[in-house]
Amino acid sequence: MSSIWHLRPDIDVMNNEMNMDTIVDHLGIVMTEVGDDFITGTMPADARTFQPYGVVHGGANVVLAETIGSTACAHVIDFTKYRCLGQEVSATHLRPVSSGVVTGTAKPIHLGRRSHVWEIRLTNEQGKLTCISKLIMAIVPN
Repeated sequence: MSSIWHLRPDIDVMNNEMNMDTIVDHLGIVMTEVGDDFITGTMPADARTFQPYGVVHGGANVVLAETIGSTACAHVIDFTKYRCLGQEVSATHLRPVSSGVVTGTAKPIHLGRRSHVWEIRLTNEQGKLTCISKLIMAIVPN
């Protein structure tokens, strides 16, 4: 399989330069792996991400999914000519997470000239699917 990246994502740059002092930093989201057609990141299941019932808030799941998907999208396009903007995100929450780490993996469903569609699958520490998200990104000229 050939790589989808226009510019291969650098984990150190993503974790240290791109996301400093953002919601990503505040929630403890960290990019952990880059493959030929995916990016993986994690988010702690703790007080920063919980809702009042002591499980990860659905909105935190969406932040994780959109962060990983939009980061992936940004590395597929030519930054000198285009930028990508989130257009729509949806999430179906399947299983609560009350401790540990949530891991998300973004893979493309469609990489078009004007839009990208990404699927982001979130799992708990046991590898069980906890949320599935779809992210649509608009690709616009600079």
